[in-house]
Amino acid sequence: MIAAGPIESNPDGFTLTDQDFEAIADFAYKHFGLSMSSSKKPLVSARLARQLRQQNVVNFKEYLGRLNGPNRDQERNNLLSLLTTNVTHFFREPHHFETLRNDVLPQLIEKARNGGRVRIWSAGCSKGPEPFTMAMIIHKMCPEIGRFDFKILGTDIDPQVIQFAKTAKYPQEDIEQIPSEYRSLVPKMDADGRMPENLRSMITFGVLNLIEPFPFKGKFDAIFCRNVAIYFDTPTQQKVWQAFQQNLNPGGYLFIGHSERMSGPAEAKLKTSGITTYINTPA
Repeated sequence: MIAAGPIESNPDGFTLTDQDFEAIADFAYKHFGLSMSSSKKPLVSARLARQLRQQNVVNFKEYLGRLNGPNRDQERNNLLSLLTTNVTHFFREPHHFETLRNDVLPQLIEKARNGGRVRIWSAGCSKGPEPFTMAMIIHKMCPEIGRFDFKILGTDIDPQVIQFAKTAKYPQEDIEQIPSEYRSLVPKMDADGRMPENLRSMITFGVLNLIEPFPFKGKFDAIFCRNVAIYFDTPTQQKVWQAFQQNLNPGGYLFIGHSERMSGPAEAKLKTSGITTYINTPA
């Protein structure tokens, strides 16, 4: 429960009571797995007030009703976008991509060349720079990779960022983040401005909520889930870590964010291998 305290107001004139904040926090935890302490109350008040003003909603109680109303899917998606921050760019936390290039991909490319199935998952991929970074590295190492069964899955809980990722269009300032050795793999930014087809064809994007059962039949050879679990409390994190471990092939790699820590049942089966990098050793 949220401790009693002063109500939060904002320049838009809306008032977020303790009860309103608790209701929003409970809703976000139940549907998205987001854990919000009372310290987040001013942030939530400010962000939601703009939404209320745009929709001509009278108060937070009316807004809460809309989350279960006839347009609830859209309202919930908007709430999710307001409560989370999609900060991402190409080659973010480069030490993970060095590990991917040097320790993981050589064996996976060899596996694919021998007719094997290879799958990498970017969980919480936001607008898509992470899976496209993977695709660039793979194509640099193996230009003929399109001939093999080697695919990348990019998922996020937010439909809006997944829709952006599917367009595969990025502004020039984002492209300039790409190291020069990979710049030849991306197009010159023109009227279309999309990532090239050979990179796009490797990646499938979809909406997926990590706190719900995963729908996959096959397992993954590597999973990236970085700076996503920071939104979860410890019990939710542990469930997600365990689900990842169970969906990794033996010897598969899991990469998590620099401020995240492994814990729970999965910790006994995921062996540390570098900075916030783990190898699945289920035996």
